[in-house]
Amino acid sequence: MALSSKASTSWKGNLFQGSGTTTMDSSGLGTFDVTWKARTEEDRSRTNPEELIAAAHASCFSMAFSNDLDQNGTPPTQLDTTAEVTFSTDGGAHISGVHLTVRAQVEGISEEDFQRIAQASKEGCPVSKALAGTEITMTASLV
Repeated sequence: MALSSKASTSWKGNLFQGSGTTTMDSSGLGTFDVTWKARTEEDRSRTNPEELIAAAHASCFSMAFSNDLDQNGTPPTQLDTTAEVTFSTDGGAHISGVHLTVRAQVEGISEEDFQRIAQASKEGCPVSKALAGTEITMTASLV
């Protein structure tokens, strides 16, 4: 089974003074304003590619981890995942890293198994694989 998802961006103007809108075409869930300023300064009124990548990574990892825990016979009660994607202009614009933070409620699992499965899920998540050229770190904790 293959499924394609689609989003689009319409941009006007140059990089620094211009702006655009990114639309979630497949789901129709929304259109979001994007600007260069939102990538390089504390402009919380618009989004940026890194925030969109963070949303994709947090949801993908949560799905992968949930499945891996279930396959272990210890399905999660709840997973709360945050992905923080860091964008840097030092040495040229690039994504310098991703940090995943997951807090999990999982009954009947040892800390060792939990950490092992979390690491495997981080490495196996399709978004992690797509970001293979970027350092991805993680903090995983049972609550």
